[in-house]
Amino acid sequence: MLGVYHGLIDEWLEADMEAPRKQRHTARRVWRRLVDEYGASVSERQVARYVRARRRELGLPVDEVFVPMAHEPGAEAEVDWGEAEVLIAGQRRTVHLFLMRGCYSGAAFVMAFERETQQAFLEAHVEAFRFFAGVFAQVRYDNLAAAVKQVLKGRRRVETDRFVALRSHYLYESVFTRPGKEGAHEKGGVEGEVGRFRRNWLVPIPHVGSLKELNDLLEDACFAELKRRIAGRAETVGEALRAERRALRELPFDEHDTAEYASPRVDAKALVTVRQNRYSVPVSLAGLRVQARIGAREIVISHGGRPVARHPRVTGRFQTAARLDHYLELLRLKPGALKGSLPLRQEREQGRWPACFDELWAKLEQRYGASEAARQMVDVVLLAREHGPERVELAVRGALAAGAHDGRAVALLARRGEQQPTRQQHLFELPERLRPLSERPLPTLADYDALLSQGGAR
Repeated sequence: MLGVYHGLIDEWLEADMEAPRKQRHTARRVWRRLVDEYGASVSERQVARYVRARRRELGLPVDEVFVPMAHEPGAEAEVDWGEAEVLIAGQRRTVHLFLMRGCYSGAAFVMAFERETQQAFLEAHVEAFRFFAGVFAQVRYDNLAAAVKQVLKGRRRVETDRFVALRSHYLYESVFTRPGKEGAHEKGGVEGEVGRFRRNWLVPIPHVGSLKELNDLLEDACFAELKRRIAGRAETVGEALRAERRALRELPFDEHDTAEYASPRVDAKALVTVRQNRYSVPVSLAGLRVQARIGAREIVISHGGRPVARHPRVTGRFQTAARLDHYLELLRLKPGALKGSLPLRQEREQGRWPACFDELWAKLEQRYGASEAARQMVDVVLLAREHGPERVELAVRGALAAGAHDGRAVALLARRGEQQPTRQQHLFELPERLRPLSERPLPTLADYDALLSQGGAR
């Protein structure tokens, strides 16, 4: 029964020769794909025998052995980084995977970052403790630069200030392994978990639209892993985690703030420079100083205590992230600048500019000319602030279908979709003290008729 799949298995194993070493098929992964994707009725043992023989012929490593360990609930967790290759928006990129594993339960939290920075390291801890719903008494690390400033004799370390602040907030003890290969065996659970998780959830290489989509996929995988049963255990990982959570230290009332802060000035192009990259803000803030909250994944810019812009953090240096919405007031005065603007190009690259907008723009240019067409397109995009991008896109499609190539027709269709509030909705918005008055019965003339019947007419 396995023979009909020999060619398919060979194809997967040969493709692994070009894949990253740590993202190749295991025998179990081959068996699971055959069962889940092709409905094969084959045993895992037979698949393992065939894969083992083929891997030897291809010169790939066959066996890996680990030492079993015993741990108390909530006593210890292990942390490590790994790498994986993914396709993000059609581009093959290497991402860094943060992994924290509870030693007793075997439950693991995994999160991807563009870079393996101290900022990412700290943010990942906050997210991991939230996932576990508590804090372990002890967390084991190797000698990561994000945590260790200096390695001293034996196991003594000088920790970085920001890592000390994180530990002080969550009140747990840090333990560091010995340098080199010997130290890797001291946290073999997480070392093996990085590879196992990667093989089970990132093989074949996933295709995603953004880093957030990838992390959503990894979060789903973390919860799916709770149904797994580790060999030699009667309970599932999720059942063990429930027992471990009862032994964890409670989370502090407030999460630890891992962000850094800066106060850049907005330049003449409505851009602020943060860590050698530039981010747009509304043009009304040009020349003013703003506050930037710098995270590993997001930059939040505020003015007067109110957030005015949010951007995914740009990797590398000398890059620019510009949002079209920040420039619309200026583009109403200079509509001709819209077509060649950087914000518009980035909206297209990031999939936030629907194709129907370009179709409408072309029709407007044929009817009104380039300048008026650009002005009307700015007005169309401005509608999204009031009605939302989905409704505006629907209105544009409706205008094109009706042959109404005009920005005012789009505005009319966008507003038509709004529902008028009902009488019940109006009553719901009344203050509590006035609602009994609204519930009184409608007036009638019954009492007046009774008066007339008693001779009370004038």
